[in-house]
Amino acid sequence: MAFRVLTRSTVGNQQQQQLKLLSDLLIRSFSSGPKNVGFIGLGNMGGPMASNLMAKGHKLHVFDISADAKSAMKAKGATPYDNVADLAKASDFVVTMLPNNDIVANTYDSIIGAGGVKSSTVFIDSSTIDPNVAKAVQKKVKAAGATFVDAPVSGGVPGAQNATLTFMVGGSTEEYNAVKDLLEGMGKKITHCGGYGMGQAAKVCNNMMLGISMCGLAECMNLAIRLGLDAKVFADIINASTGRSWASEVNNPVPGIVPTAPAGKSYAGGFATGLITKDLGIASAVATTSNTPIPLGALTHQIYRQLMAKGLADKDFSVVYDFLKNNEGK
Repeated sequence: MAFRVLTRSTVGNQQQQQLKLLSDLLIRSFSSGPKNVGFIGLGNMGGPMASNLMAKGHKLHVFDISADAKSAMKAKGATPYDNVADLAKASDFVVTMLPNNDIVANTYDSIIGAGGVKSSTVFIDSSTIDPNVAKAVQKKVKAAGATFVDAPVSGGVPGAQNATLTFMVGGSTEEYNAVKDLLEGMGKKITHCGGYGMGQAAKVCNNMMLGISMCGLAECMNLAIRLGLDAKVFADIINASTGRSWASEVNNPVPGIVPTAPAGKSYAGGFATGLITKDLGIASAVATTSNTPIPLGALTHQIYRQLMAKGLADKDFSVVYDFLKNNEGK
């Protein structure tokens, strides 16, 4: 597929260079064959996502603070790196999948500061962070001469393992088109949400809904069981009725309802309580700056902060059911 850049004499050199860069990105994106992809962050989500890209034939360059995580990917054929700047230099695309605002910002500062940015490289951040942080990182990457989009994901660990994630992309239409093919190697729904930071805005709102729905489901399951209903019978009713949700179908918090759910594994794995608490904190922060009332979101954040205080940060966020069940209304 060929692309032609049209400019007028009134278009400045900087704009012409940007248009050429976007055209080159589209040409490279639609070209056939494997790509050099850097992947930073190989946790519960990042590891399976990187593996799925390898399964699509891409050459993976990987980094994680965990030596075991890097070794596991090396055994699958990836090339591990000791620093993020060298990884970026070797990559056409760089995907970051990291825990929080500070780590994302520091990672990109490290790449830029060590000269790891090439003008031809596209950086894709799939972490869940404050939309304003995503915008700030985009400006820094752009100033260094490269391209950045925010593309957080939804679908949890099962979605990461099965390449069925939903990606919410913030960036220009041209940039969205340039990354769409690569993201389809890890997900089944790739949505352009608007300009920079809008992918993160969509993700923060989605995760607030996720936290609220899990707390509501846990509360209702606990009540139904105490009233004498069989847990599985009630779960089947919810999933055939108006109470149905991702939490009820895929991640029911009552042990034994969904065989693959973390509830049946002492709430190990899955989406950590520490991460949903972080995401709810981001929601509270952006709600404050936008003067938006979020009474249910704020209450859900408070509940998960209690779980954190109980030392449950590493447990799947569905552990809220166990917390409510044993709280005896206190």
